[in-house]
Amino acid sequence: MKNNTLPILLKNPSILLIGGGNVALQKAQVLHENNIDFCMVAEVCLDEIFSLCSNISVKAFELSDVEQSIVIDATGNMHVTEQLVALKKERNILLNVVDVPHLCDFYFMALTKNRPLQIAVSSNGASPTAAQHFRDECEALIPENIDQYLEKKQKERNNKMINIEKTTQELKHLNSKVYLVGCGLGDPDLLTLKAYRIIQEADVVLHDNLISDEIMALVPEATTKVYVGKKKGHHSKSQHDIHETILEYTAKGLTVARLKSGDPFIFGRGAEELLFLNEHNIPCEVIAGISSAIAAPLVAGIPITARDFASSFSVVSPHSKGNSLNLTWVDLLHKENHTVVVLMGLSRIPEILEETARQNVPNNMPCAIISNASRPNQKIATCTLDGLEEASKGMVRPSILVFGNVVNAFLEA
Repeated sequence: MKNNTLPILLKNPSILLIGGGNVALQKAQVLHENNIDFCMVAEVCLDEIFSLCSNISVKAFELSDVEQSIVIDATGNMHVTEQLVALKKERNILLNVVDVPHLCDFYFMALTKNRPLQIAVSSNGASPTAAQHFRDECEALIPENIDQYLEKKQKERNNKMINIEKTTQELKHLNSKVYLVGCGLGDPDLLTLKAYRIIQEADVVLHDNLISDEIMALVPEATTKVYVGKKKGHHSKSQHDIHETILEYTAKGLTVARLKSGDPFIFGRGAEELLFLNEHNIPCEVIAGISSAIAAPLVAGIPITARDFASSFSVVSPHSKGNSLNLTWVDLLHKENHTVVVLMGLSRIPEILEETARQNVPNNMPCAIISNASRPNQKIATCTLDGLEEASKGMVRPSILVFGNVVNAFLEA
């Protein structure tokens, strides 16, 4: 089929739409969605049309009604159509007779809706349905943040700050997206449905040694898997390295799933990664995960709050920035009816015990160590504070510590 049409964009076109039925309604919706002012003439008009057009003459059509340079005939009335075909030769108007391609001077293309980035697809009148299908396919490729991006580009153009090289680099990232995926304790059955879907659909998966083999088994074989962990005896990736790895893959327009143990925002450096991605204008979505602070005691049978044992709880870490020691939370162990859950505390038990002794925390305080919670190799040790170091022998990371009378609720169960 030979193409003999030329796609053009008209600014502020002068349009008359004739007709008031369903066909006219569809055309009125297109004009309204694209913020085009237009007039209508219709002997009978659907109620829905009145909310789309503010200039409607409810009357029989007459040739004298044509004051515009573009006319859309949606009447399906051959008498009206014949009058318009004759008139266009005299007046040089552009005429579209809906669903009669050979009488049309122009066609309506299938347009993306309500977006500053417009995509128009035409079949030259052969099949509007096909045009709409491929319009939808194209629209699915448009990045979610395109509106904000084009608004920024418009401001740059207005301020004469156009930088083609910078824009080219930014565009490489626009179709990419990063997901910070909370993977919970490591049991695949405890993943959220959304986390599971992203793991299945991502182009690239970044993982570390805290992500269980069972979770990694869900990653499709064809997905690129990149280890970015920190583990003794292995090459470690710094946070800077991880950021650069994410940039490398997003620059290729790929979807990246950064798998995080537990919940990304609970001592997982997820906030740092989100800030970094925001600074680089890379779309990012954080998917919540079940934190081990809540779920590990649960799977061990220890409620972190329980009537008569604890009415509040704290979640802390003995690690600060740069892996420095943080023991500012130890005074919480004196709080009555309170549970303290310590994440990543196994390697810091000697320092914790030294500080608890200095602050006169009772040696008989109930404690628990939970290692690899919910996984096949889960281990649980319960003790009192003075037996914590001995109980830690044979326990491996990831482990959490639980301090408080709720541990007694478990021991007495």
